[in-house]
Amino acid sequence: MAAGERAGYLRRAAQGAGSERDELLLGAKTVVAAMAAWVLARYLLPPAVSTFAPFTALVALQATVYRSVRDCLQYVLAMAAGATLAATLAAVAGVHGWTFGLLTLFALCVGKIRRFGQQGPQVAIVGFFAFSSGQGQIDYIGHLITSVGIGALCGLAAHLALAPARHTGHRQQAVTDLYTTMAQRLNDLADTLEAEDPDRSHLRQWRRDWHRLSAECERIRHTIDAEIENGRMNPRRTSSGSGEALPRAGEAISVAERSMDHLRSMTRTLDYALDSGELGNLPAAFRPRFSAVLRAVAATTEEIGRASHTDPDLLGAKIDEASAELDLVQQQERTTLEASPAVHALQGTLLTDAGRLLVDLRSGLRGLASTRGNRSGHGSHGVEG
Repeated sequence: MAAGERAGYLRRAAQGAGSERDELLLGAKTVVAAMAAWVLARYLLPPAVSTFAPFTALVALQATVYRSVRDCLQYVLAMAAGATLAATLAAVAGVHGWTFGLLTLFALCVGKIRRFGQQGPQVAIVGFFAFSSGQGQIDYIGHLITSVGIGALCGLAAHLALAPARHTGHRQQAVTDLYTTMAQRLNDLADTLEAEDPDRSHLRQWRRDWHRLSAECERIRHTIDAEIENGRMNPRRTSSGSGEALPRAGEAISVAERSMDHLRSMTRTLDYALDSGELGNLPAAFRPRFSAVLRAVAATTEEIGRASHTDPDLLGAKIDEASAELDLVQQQERTTLEASPAVHALQGTLLTDAGRLLVDLRSGLRGLASTRGNRSGHGSHGVEG
């Protein structure tokens, strides 16, 4: 089974761009950079410090160029702090057990400085090497700094020679697919509401789907955040407007997350109404009109998730159309006096969920429009192609 999974992993990496190919390329770059750093350090420096070169190359090769530069700088600062502590204690008090204890105490305290980030423990580690192996001597520390510099240069050079791929289009497509699924589910709910004999198993399946889609929102948001970081300091060129596309995609995910709260509630209400038999007691005129609201909302979500530029005025018009449909249903509900209290409660719950959903979509429209920057002509929406 493990061999099959590994074969599938390699096949996906070979077929096209994606996380599998990124991981393989990062691994290959790491091997080459570490090997080059070790060879150079062994040729130029004493063996006692040569290991620091490939280790620094590992630190300097993270998933993104920005993270690589950040971690590399933090490691160099931690290394300099540890070496300075070791040299100072050795010169002032000598190399003894109690001075090693002082070095450990000072290094642990200094390593907690936030500027060092995750490299804080390296203050103590480098200090130990400089104190024990180098006896705090300046020559050793100079060789150590050179070894670290070789590793940093090899690692960063590998990133610059083959920078991490950009996946803006993939992130946008994930948002588009999410909104397409949301629109399909809304249309399914409309069909269920109009059906003579609604399928209860479908409703319950859709309730599970909303929870799955909520988890998918979180995953997509994580990939969008990672891609935004991947764009920092990345020498690869991207298409015009890509800097705006990812923030818009992130805003679209926020809108989707808020919308799903109401869609889950609406689906749960219909499930309970079908189970109790109240769904069949809804007035004959209510069901097709509320279905029209759901279909108008579905058209709105499809517009938000389009993979090309969308005029915000067009999107606003679609929200207005759905709101107008909802107003008609609300007026009808207020004039239907012969319905039972249970039916009125069911109608009120559905209308409240639909109203809150449209409020969130309208609020999301303002958020999406605010990410357009200074682009003229057609505006932005959730994603960009």
